[in-house]
Amino acid sequence: MSLALPAHPRAPEVTGADIVLTGDRPTGPLHLGHYAGSLANRLRLQRLCRQFVLIADLQALTDNADDPGRVARNVMEVALDYLAIGLDPARSAIVLQSAVPEMAELTMLYLNLVTVARLERNPTVRDEIRQRGFARDLPAGFLCYPVSQAADITAVAATLVPVGADQAPMLEQTVEIVRALNRLAGATVLPEPRILLSTTPRLPGLDGQGKASKSAGNAIDLRDDADTVRTKIRRMCTDPGHLRVEDPGQVEGNVVFAYLDAFDPEPAAVAELKRRYRAGGLPDMAVKRRLEEVLQALLVPIRQRRAAFARDPGEVRAILRRGTEAAREQAARTLEAVRGVFGLVRP
Repeated sequence: MSLALPAHPRAPEVTGADIVLTGDRPTGPLHLGHYAGSLANRLRLQRLCRQFVLIADLQALTDNADDPGRVARNVMEVALDYLAIGLDPARSAIVLQSAVPEMAELTMLYLNLVTVARLERNPTVRDEIRQRGFARDLPAGFLCYPVSQAADITAVAATLVPVGADQAPMLEQTVEIVRALNRLAGATVLPEPRILLSTTPRLPGLDGQGKASKSAGNAIDLRDDADTVRTKIRRMCTDPGHLRVEDPGQVEGNVVFAYLDAFDPEPAAVAELKRRYRAGGLPDMAVKRRLEEVLQALLVPIRQRRAAFARDPGEVRAILRRGTEAAREQAARTLEAVRGVFGLVRP
């Protein structure tokens, strides 16, 4: 049964009393698709309320257990990306999931409130199982990761969870678990988190094949240097029918214009480029040069901050440790309340 979750897509509906939980799996470098889809929103949210940003290494292992080194290597890389884009550790606690054992215990307790059939009906899980070709070789941890996400969200008492529409079923499952626990307790032990739906369209891959993706390698990474960014832009797909400069060009489905729509701070200038491109006479390279100017301006300060933090890995680890400790403080309170509902006592 699907729940009707209230959506809160605009900033005015976020209050200073809200607690946000968001995060990423450390399976590769973060890229412009992440920036457009979630990272820029996190910068906005940290100015409005308290935020926990989770590096979900345990969840990353659910389909990377054959290569755990890949996950371990990317923990610091993702932390550097977070700091590079401007997340403020004083407002956005950066948390390492595997260093919060309370989340793992909450997952175990919540599994008693969920059936295998319900997990198998989760449309997001079904889609991801199909994409990975698991079939009957499905790791149990992967099937159960919606329960792990519920543990992450409730551990820090999050009231607001930003997700894309495709991830909404995951939050529905969290709300079901919260309601089941509260019914068992006969009282409100856990708050029901609200969903903050992303209004940003998914950024396409540079090759025009699906979305920008770590696994597909069709994205501009936040850590790419200027030459790499330039090379990737020049290889981007445009309109395959735009064979001569004087030919009218197609804007819809044109990857370069999709990136300009996402990142150019001057929409009027983009509109003028679209007009000229549709009319004919504007070369693809002119549009790509505009995109390069826009993206280099965005990425230069990100690269500079990343380089500065990378020179002091001890400070990055200290930031990660402090954020994790802050999450553990709240998670310990949540766990004690949930243990009490199940009648568990400590010796």
